[in-house]
Order: sequence, then C-alpha cells, then structure tokens
Amino acid sequence: MALKRRGVKVEHGIAFDTSKAKIDGALTRLPFKLTASQAKTLAEIAGDMAHGEPMNRLLQGDVGSGKTAVAFAAMMLAVQSGYQAAIMAPTEILAEQHSRTLSRWLEGSGISVALIAASTRGKSQGQAREAVAKGAARIAVGTHALLEADVKFEKLGIVVVDEQHRFGVMQRATLIGKGARPDVLVMTATPIPRTLALAFYGDLDQSKITELPPGRTPVV
Repeated sequence: MALKRRGVKVEHGIAFDTSKAKIDGALTRLPFKLTASQAKTLAEIAGDMAHGEPMNRLLQGDVGSGKTAVAFAAMMLAVQSGYQAAIMAPTEILAEQHSRTLSRWLEGSGISVALIAASTRGKSQGQAREAVAKGAARIAVGTHALLEADVKFEKLGIVVVDEQHRFGVMQRATLIGKGARPDVLVMTATPIPRTLALAFYGDLDQSKITELPPGRTPVV
C-alpha cells in the first residue's frame, strides 16, 4: 500500500489556486459558517489541491457532520480555477438531494449544476450530458450513470465519491479516467478503525470531521 501510494504521488496532477481569497470565495456561497473541524479538513484538502500531484483523500464523518459542505468548497476551488467537478452518489435519491442542495447554494452565481441520471430518462438527459461535455455545466452530480461512455467532460478537475464503500475500485478509476488525472475526494459516514483504513485505503490520505454543527440531533 505504501508503494501504491508513492506511485500515485509521482503522477502529474493539477495545481489549483487555493489562496485565502479563493477559499473565502468558495465559502461565501454557503448559508452557514463551517465548524472548526470542517475548516480543518478543508485546509487539509486545499493543501493537497495546491500541489502538482493528484489528491487522493478519504473524508470521514458522521451523518450530519457536514461532509457535503466541505466537498462543495473543494469543488468550488476547482471551478474557480477553470475546471469542472463531479460528485458520484450510490442512489438516484441521494444524487437528486446533492443536486438540489448545490443548486440552492449556487443560486445567482451563474454556475450551473447538471444532474446525470440513467440515459433512459430521455431528452432532459441528453441536454444535461451535452451541458457537461461543452462545459456549460461546471458541476455534474450523478449515480453510476456518470460512468457511462457517452458522459464526457470538457475539463474535469476533481472527482468526489459519496458513500465510497458502495463503489468498486474500477468504477472509481473509470470516473477519474474522464479527466487528465483529476483530484479525488472520497467520503464515508462509516467509522473505519485505523488499522482497517490502512489496509483498505492505504493509498488515501485521511481527514476526519469530529464534531456536528450546532443544533444537529446526535446520530443514534
């Protein structure tokens, strides 16, 4: 795993502009302030994104801890640098939820979000895929449908995989292959003991959100 990780580190990736001004620009779209733990994990992600080698980071945090907000800020760093972002979720319900949330946060910004569902969805899917391929949509949200051959990106810079344990390594690789070695952020709400994390995800750097935002109901 250490050798595998070292191999990833020498690949040529994208060095994004993660200056304070860009991070502040990403965070202004959020209707709330990040918790200290969210801010810490975002700083770790931004540090990775600033370097020329590809980011491979696992973001852990309980349900409701605010992983999506951190991922959104990371995606905005890529968008502000002229790239596109993709977020893949395991179910259509979750993908639609992400699409609605991101669209709400981006209201009035001129940055559009495309929801990529099964190709059988008809005309609207053709338009969504065309918007992603031409770069009119800067963020693509979808399920396994993002892996379909006719889903192409103009300039993919970052890939976010939600509930990443629901996807296989080859599926992750397929999505990554749609760009010129984009950064990768994978998220999970499943607590993973450190030894197991090293065994399964030894090629990934790890960040953890360790607190819930104020007013959140504790997870049972």
